[in-house]
Amino acid sequence: MAAAGLRRSVRGAACWQLLLTLVIFSLAGEACKKVILNVPSKLEADKIIGRVNLEECFRSADLIQSSDPDFRVLSDGSVYTARAVVLSDEKRSFTIRLSDKRKQTQKEVTVLLEHQKKVLKTRHTRETVLRRAKRRWAPIPCSMQENSLGPFPLFLQQVESDAAQNYTVFYSISGRGVDQEPLNLFYIERDTGNLFCTQPVDREEYDVFDLIAYASTADGYSADLPLPLPIRVEDENDNHPVFTEAIYNFEVSESSRLGTTVGVVCATDRDEPDTMHTRLKYSILQQTPRSPGLFSVHPSTGVITTVSHYLDREVVDKYSLIMKVQDMDGQFFGLIGTSTCIITVTDSNDNAPTFRQNAYEAFVEENAFNVEILRIPVEDKDLINTANWRVNFTILKGNENGHFKISTDKETNEGVLRVVKPLNYEENHQVNLEIGVNNEAPFTRDIPRVTALNRALVTVHVRDLDEGPECTPAAQYVRIKENLAVGSKINGYKAYDPETRNGNGLRYKKLHDPKGWITIDEISGSIITSKILDREVESPKNELYNITVLAIDKDNRSCTGTLAVDIEDINDNPPEILQEYVVICKPKMGYTDILAVDPDEPVHGAPFYFSLPNTSPEISRLWSLTKVNDTAARLSYQKNAGFQEYTIPITVKDRAGQAATKLLRVNLCECTHPAQCRVTSRSAGVVLGKWAILAILLGIALLFSVLLTLVCGVLGATKGKRFPEDLAQQNLIISNTEAPGDDRVCSANGFMTQTANNSSQGFCGTVGSGMKNGGQETIEMMKGGHQTLESCRGAGHHHTLDSCRGGHTEVDNCRYTYSEWHSFTQPRLGEKLHRCNQNEDHMPSQDYVLTYNYEGRGSPAGSVGCCSEKQEEDGLDFLNNLEPKFITLAEACTKR
Repeated sequence: MAAAGLRRSVRGAACWQLLLTLVIFSLAGEACKKVILNVPSKLEADKIIGRVNLEECFRSADLIQSSDPDFRVLSDGSVYTARAVVLSDEKRSFTIRLSDKRKQTQKEVTVLLEHQKKVLKTRHTRETVLRRAKRRWAPIPCSMQENSLGPFPLFLQQVESDAAQNYTVFYSISGRGVDQEPLNLFYIERDTGNLFCTQPVDREEYDVFDLIAYASTADGYSADLPLPLPIRVEDENDNHPVFTEAIYNFEVSESSRLGTTVGVVCATDRDEPDTMHTRLKYSILQQTPRSPGLFSVHPSTGVITTVSHYLDREVVDKYSLIMKVQDMDGQFFGLIGTSTCIITVTDSNDNAPTFRQNAYEAFVEENAFNVEILRIPVEDKDLINTANWRVNFTILKGNENGHFKISTDKETNEGVLRVVKPLNYEENHQVNLEIGVNNEAPFTRDIPRVTALNRALVTVHVRDLDEGPECTPAAQYVRIKENLAVGSKINGYKAYDPETRNGNGLRYKKLHDPKGWITIDEISGSIITSKILDREVESPKNELYNITVLAIDKDNRSCTGTLAVDIEDINDNPPEILQEYVVICKPKMGYTDILAVDPDEPVHGAPFYFSLPNTSPEISRLWSLTKVNDTAARLSYQKNAGFQEYTIPITVKDRAGQAATKLLRVNLCECTHPAQCRVTSRSAGVVLGKWAILAILLGIALLFSVLLTLVCGVLGATKGKRFPEDLAQQNLIISNTEAPGDDRVCSANGFMTQTANNSSQGFCGTVGSGMKNGGQETIEMMKGGHQTLESCRGAGHHHTLDSCRGGHTEVDNCRYTYSEWHSFTQPRLGEKLHRCNQNEDHMPSQDYVLTYNYEGRGSPAGSVGCCSEKQEEDGLDFLNNLEPKFITLAEACTKR
């Protein structure tokens, strides 16, 4: 490794400089003592951990650097943590480098951090220098000052390879600043290894250059491994701090308390972070208006707060602050940046509205309404057209009768006083009102909402007018007995003249009388009955009978009023039984309840007394009445009462003795529900008129004539054709199946007959039963005039019906296949169906002949019960497994 490593040395002036530095370092070992600081195991960021006396070591130092980036040292020797640090049990130390650029001298101070009384093992400064003097396999940190003044090219250091002792070695470099942007910033002498910089460097653009040095022989042989050469650009405080905004705009309420946050200003510095060059401090340079000082700014965070409660928008609504930020922690030599901060004071409701004067007067004519009588202006110092400025008016006193209403004009902020209900001069010549005012927004200061300044008195003077009659009160009441004699005179509606306070000279007319029961005397206003008043006729009965009256003075001015007539009830109506006809199901029902009502008032009504008057002995013996309640009685029958309809007289009497008797029809019926007997009684009670009886008789006569004609026709046909004896039996058969039959006979006149397997009788022809036994299915048809069935026993697979009886038979037998029969009948049936499917206008009628789709094969059980051809009992076993809804049908079919 010794042969392959790269070695750095100093030649010429650089060598003397290095020797001088070593001598100074060795001398400083005695002068600059090591410093031991006792610290906890965990250190927070930006916390001071101790102080080093730098003046004792090197008074003329103008550059102070820390070898450990976790710690920074200020000019006064204070040591701060740059970030949070956790100390382990191992040793922790760093070096403070003190440099004098003018004299090109440097000293170091070793700082030892002691944790939990464990003293770190020290190392002598001289020993450190001697160890690092011989050979360095890792590169010495090389740095250059930002914005250096030169002279250029500026010598940085010399690189030398150990292989130069045995070979001629040539040096070269690469990396950013050489063959990468910025190009040609650094170069190295090919023969000596001296490294130079050609121009000043801006750290904010390039903070470090990572170069790589190469050593090679003349024939291109690499004499050593490449050596990394990091060149760090030392920061210079060449950038002013800059605010993030040139002008800040903030708002603060005028009612803000002390310490209210107004806003935050922020600045940035392009210099190296975590150094004094970027340690910023904020302050306020100037406030406009200057006094008093209302705001302060936190020096580190830039938060602006209020320091006074004397903010008043009505005095000053906007403040301008000149903000300053300075690096180097605000020291006098730090660079400065400024910005403007505009603070707008927003309005709060801290000013109560006030009236311009304490008392106002207004005038209004009596009977006027919905008129404006006064406008009341107010003053408010708060911001115009805001909720803090807009006001609400309130009538505090004097408006108990609701004659006035006050509102706010949104444009002028004035109170508008209006009369909404007519005033009467005769009742009150003037009205005194107390008006209050307040803002829409809540008040922010702790003073009463309503004070002497925001109240005002308004005196309203009422002017007298010559008025017409007054109908007061609007409704007047009078009481009249029911059934009062026609022509009776009663006091009526009374109006008066407000000027004279009497009704002299007024005339009265009737405007509305629902039943026309009364007339009105035009001079006095009295009412006269023109008809008998019946309380029970008026609906609803308990309401007042209202009559509208018109009062007119001599100038034809008028007013209207209502005369409410209370008709006093008398006992002129007996109670009435509600039922006309009742049904009692014997023996399920043992009685029925009888209800009665009385249209008179309750004082003349219930309780009712029910009784059976002197009736027939049978009614008295079989029926009895008992009381249920005040309006009902219970009618009961004896057990030996027979089933029939009874007419029972029942007398009911109210408490005043008014009585009435009613004949009640009672149907004592054998039933389970009264509805069953009602249906029967309605059917039995139908009475036919003479025209209905005549229509029925004519219908019966017509039916008999049709039947007689049919019988004569059948007898004549029987004599001519000699029908077999069992023709009726063969043509009128019982068929309960919906499937095709086994054997059928088609007669010439369209009858279908069923034949037995051995022999049968018929006429016209036969249709043989098709036997599906692997052969051909055919249909045999007999043609001819007077034909009977012929005995045609089929051979093979064709079977026909045998003819056993009949007269002279002429047989013309012919066989047709199914296809021939289908070809013959299908077109004719289709034509007939088409004609039947048309209406009277020969248009298709879709509801006459309908097409049905195939619905699948039938169930294994076939048709149900009596709807089947099978009459045998052994074919009904499937009825035992039907669903519950078919059980009733199954039982009926089984009984048959």
